[in-house]
Amino acid sequence: MFTGLVERVGRVEVLKGGRLVLDAGFEDVVLGESIAVNGVCLTVVKIDRNILEFDLSEETLSRSNLRSLKRGDYVNLERALRLSDRLGGHILQGHVDFTSPIVKLQRIGEHWSLIIEIKPGYETYFVEKGSVGIDGISLTINKVDRQYIHINVIPHTYQNTNLRFRKLGDMVNVEVDIIGKYVMNYLQRLKGGNLQNLLDNLL
Repeated sequence: MFTGLVERVGRVEVLKGGRLVLDAGFEDVVLGESIAVNGVCLTVVKIDRNILEFDLSEETLSRSNLRSLKRGDYVNLERALRLSDRLGGHILQGHVDFTSPIVKLQRIGEHWSLIIEIKPGYETYFVEKGSVGIDGISLTINKVDRQYIHINVIPHTYQNTNLRFRKLGDMVNVEVDIIGKYVMNYLQRLKGGNLQNLLDNLL
């Protein structure tokens, strides 16, 4: 589990086949540890000082923006949540639901306005003032319309994540709120049962 509070911004050294090599900057990582890389939960398989290596499965490559990484790209890094930690963001599993392009990333005063396109079929998973994981960053949704989510990014988040390197059209990893995911799954499973009329009104 993760919180969506990015600890470091790492730099891609190599992406070859299913092996990702990063300059992460962590000093006390151990083999087998889980680290969220752009919001994707990966396992450390090799360590050489600050250099960490990860194996990427076909599922990970097909579902996330990790497949398009190249040398010199910057990625958000977060180590797994400990039970003694404060939950400053929201619960993230590191399981990407879909990738989507940045429609807007514009500075407004000291803050930044970020707009992400919603993949068709996922509209019901986003609510105003709810949470969303964007490249592993826990962010609050300001507004939802039929096709887009609108997010305000504070200066600290912009300066301490890879958002400062992003541009229009870049694909980001999106993880919907796990609570909403389970609620929707439960309601959809009930559909067609004795609560059909109630569910029709809810959905």
